[in-house]
Amino acid sequence: MKKDITNLFYCIYNFAKGMEEEIKLHALSSPTKRFPTRTPGLHESEIMTIILMFHESPCRNFKFFYKSYLQLYKTEFPLMPTYERFVSLMPRVLHFFVILLHVLFSPMGGIGYIDATPLAVCHPKRIRRNKVFRGLAELGKTTKGWFFGWKLHIIINEKGSLVRVKLTPGNVDDRVVVDQMTQGLQGLLFADKGYICKKLFLRLYKRGLKLVTGIKKNMKNQMVLLHEKLFLRKRSLVETVFDYLKNKFQIEHTRHRSPLNAFIHVLSTLIAYQLKPSKPSLIYDFALPNP
Repeated sequence: MKKDITNLFYCIYNFAKGMEEEIKLHALSSPTKRFPTRTPGLHESEIMTIILMFHESPCRNFKFFYKSYLQLYKTEFPLMPTYERFVSLMPRVLHFFVILLHVLFSPMGGIGYIDATPLAVCHPKRIRRNKVFRGLAELGKTTKGWFFGWKLHIIINEKGSLVRVKLTPGNVDDRVVVDQMTQGLQGLLFADKGYICKKLFLRLYKRGLKLVTGIKKNMKNQMVLLHEKLFLRKRSLVETVFDYLKNKFQIEHTRHRSPLNAFIHVLSTLIAYQLKPSKPSLIYDFALPNP
C-alpha cells in the first residue's frame, strides 16, 4: 500500500540543502578541482528518503523493497537507478545520517535509562570465516551465547526517545562508555546490575548524575528512595525499545557485504525510530515525591 511521503521528504530535503550550504561555506579550496565523471540522478535527500522508507515499509529485505515495493513511487523518483547502482551510492549519505541523528537527539529531562544490546554481523557458524568486518567487529558474549559484531549502547528518556547512542565492538564492557555518553547529563540514570561500579557512581554523582542500579545477592542491602525504586522497576522500557528496533526496524541482520552500508543501516534505523511520533513511554505522575 502506497503511503504519503511528502512530510518525510520535505524535512530531509531541507536538512540536506542546509548541510550542503554549510559544507560549501567551510570547505577548503583546492588548486586542482576534480569534477565527478558520473553524477547520480538522485539527490542526496532522495537517497536518504528511500533508505528511511524501507524501515517503514512491510518489507524485510532491502533488495525486494527496492525492486518491488519502491516501484509504487516511480512518479516521486523518476530517475531511480538500478539496485546495484543505488547500493554504490549509499555511502555518499553517511555523514548526512550521522549529523541528522545528532540533531534529532532528545533532552533527558531528569530521568534516563541506559543499556546495551548485541548486534551480530554474521551467523555464529561463520564467525571464523567473516572477512567483511575484520578489524571493526569483535567477538563478544551475552547470556544467549557468543556473537561476532558490535554493541549498541543507548540512553533513552522517560518518553522512549533517544538521548545518546554509541556503537562499540562486541567485546567492550558496558561500563566503559558511560562516562563519555553521559557528558552534560544530570538527574537520575537507571541501569541493570551490569553497570555496578563504585568509582563510576562517584564520578557521575559529582557531575550531578545519580546512577541507580539493583544489587547483587552478595551485596549489602542499600536504602533507596521510593520513587527511585519504582522507576528502577520500569527499566524494561529500554528493553522494549531494543525489541522494537530489532523486530520492527530490523536493525540487526547478517547479510551486510559492506561496512559503510552496515553503518548506514544502523544509523537510518535509529533515525527512523526517532522520527516515529509514538514511542513506548512511562506514566510516572504517581511516582513523583510530594513537594
